[in-house]
Amino acid sequence: MRIVKNAEERKNEILDAADELFCLKGFDGTSTNDILEKVGIARGGLYHHFKSKEDIMDALIERYKVRLLGAAREIAADRSIPVNERIMRAVMAMNISGGSGREIIKHIHKPQNALMHQKLQKVIISGVTPILAEIIREGIEQGQFSTPFPYECMEMIVAYANIVFDYNVVEMTDEERASRIQAFIFNTERLLGAERGSLACIMQVFSGSNCGNHE
Repeated sequence: MRIVKNAEERKNEILDAADELFCLKGFDGTSTNDILEKVGIARGGLYHHFKSKEDIMDALIERYKVRLLGAAREIAADRSIPVNERIMRAVMAMNISGGSGREIIKHIHKPQNALMHQKLQKVIISGVTPILAEIIREGIEQGQFSTPFPYECMEMIVAYANIVFDYNVVEMTDEERASRIQAFIFNTERLLGAERGSLACIMQVFSGSNCGNHE
């Protein structure tokens, strides 16, 4: 007996199959036939929901966006958490350097997923910046930061972090990475007009050190 599924259920089934195949074979190495075989539907059933393999990829990126940014927005809105700690928690929730979405980042960085990687980078920069900028504006009101350009500062900071600390984009030794992290925090504090050492808790994003352990 033929099982009839509603449109949303079938669409998610296609996305789940594509997500698994892109992880195993890469976007470039996966064909629409692979997806059809995985889901067990005719070509017309796939094209009813998606125009192309690229369209499926875009829908997956949108799903990643919801996963990566949803928790960060919730943290950013919680004013019971101190501003500096909230920045760190929001960054960790968005999985810039690890976290609950690590499996996404792991397979996105495969060479055969280069286009997906590029698209996800754009999502992170455009999605992360306004979330963090709102926290910075609150910090300005509290006298912790002093900058007339909270959004622009965070855009520069997020873009740098997303590219330089992104796996396989900039090759560096552990020593070079440690030096760049120190420089990143130092210059972030200067950009935001923050007291020196006040953002040392961001180290936890990279190394798991405790917030507040600074000179």
